Amino acid sequence: MKFLHSMIRVKDIDASLRFYTELLNMKVEKKKRLEDCELYFLNDEENSGAQLELTYNDETPEEGYKCGNAFGHFAFSVTSLDEFTEKLHSLGYEYLYEPFDLNGKGTKIAFIQDPDGNEIEMIEKVVW
Repeated sequence: MKFLHSMIRVKDIDASLRFYTELLNMKVEKKKRLEDCELYFLNDEENSGAQLELTYNDETPEEGYKCGNAFGHFAFSVTSLDEFTEKLHSLGYEYLYEPFDLNGKGTKIAFIQDPDGNEIEMIEKVVW
């Protein structure tokens, strides 16, 4: 068995595509039109196999979508949170939680939010 993708609904597809492609370096692998929505399948830089599916419904609630209380976050690895911070700010985004040392051994994490409020953990692991 293989994990294929996670799907989230988005209110503004242009803002979401900008966030995921420009900030997180994801690539749109394919786009598919269904009767009532457009699906965008995104791969990470390493083409690891698991995808993120952005679903843009024709009829979107004006206030957008609300995350359920069971969802926590997505997680991405970065080589350098310092470099990521520069990119984050240059694109006009801010941290939800600024970078901090997770375990006293150099592993740093930080959190950002996508345009729909989904939380994303950024992890910089120290390589010994």
